[in-house]
Amino acid sequence: MDFLSADSLPWLREPQKQLRAARAAGRLPQALLLLSAPGLGEMQLAYWLSALVLCDTADTAPCGVCASCALLRADSHPDLHVVGLLDDAQQIKVDQIRELIESLSLSSYRGGYKVAVVENAETLNANGANAFLKTLEEPAGTTLLMLIARPSHRLPATVASRCLKLTLRAPPKDVASSWLTERDPGVESWDAALALAGGAPLRALELSAAGIAELDSEMRRTLKQLSDDAVDVTVLADAWMKSDPGLRLMWLENWITRRVRAALGGANSVQTAEPIRLPAALLKPKIRALFELLDAARDLRRLGGTGLNQQLALEALLLGGRAALAR
Repeated sequence: MDFLSADSLPWLREPQKQLRAARAAGRLPQALLLLSAPGLGEMQLAYWLSALVLCDTADTAPCGVCASCALLRADSHPDLHVVGLLDDAQQIKVDQIRELIESLSLSSYRGGYKVAVVENAETLNANGANAFLKTLEEPAGTTLLMLIARPSHRLPATVASRCLKLTLRAPPKDVASSWLTERDPGVESWDAALALAGGAPLRALELSAAGIAELDSEMRRTLKQLSDDAVDVTVLADAWMKSDPGLRLMWLENWITRRVRAALGGANSVQTAEPIRLPAALLKPKIRALFELLDAARDLRRLGGTGLNQQLALEALLLGGRAALAR
């Protein structure tokens, strides 16, 4: 990943400014907990901060042209260590953390900082978190530790309390839309993509307008079948698990939220122009069930990547959805 790409994300300018000022004042923390929803450029910022401290040219860091910056751009800097989920793994294993700690205990190859980035830090298991505590308390030499986690992270308090927290926020809608339009002027409106992406521009950019329309149509059809008891929940859960379940759950959250709001105040859907006020006969007996379904969808998405049996949890969610949506 090119660390210079962080400069093209306008919503990262304020965090960059804060970190640069802390670096200049000698107040950069040894352990930083970066809280961010997916699609806000959290890894771009982590690589940019790595370049800020590893760059050979302090006055213009990160310069992008010195030997250290060249090594970073080639993903081969010996003093940068990145740990994340291995293929198909649901947790960062304790052996990965032990290997990282051993690497950090060695002297810097280039005589400066040693940097460690732990992506998906919320998936650290108990043993991995405990093994990391001493390193967080007493990093060897000039070390920068960065842990990246979701805002609803489940990091043990013993780990989180040893880090300075920096939370990335989604930019205002007009800023996000303007940035997205510059990258793809052919899209008429980014409202639906941003809604599905939770306001995260990079995630929205991944969703093509055609893909959103197709997903919207499919999900509406599926929910109709679910409410009519015309689809097997086990088969449906299996199909969702094989096709971006996180995005589907995000769509479901958005769909329920908009219908509840529209039922209470009247509105048009952002995803389509159709009126979406719930029938009065459905609103009163179903409003509690809809809120329960919304909570269940949020919980399931939040717990994604844990040891939870996602297939069974999704089946339970869809069974609840059938009851909540049945006429």
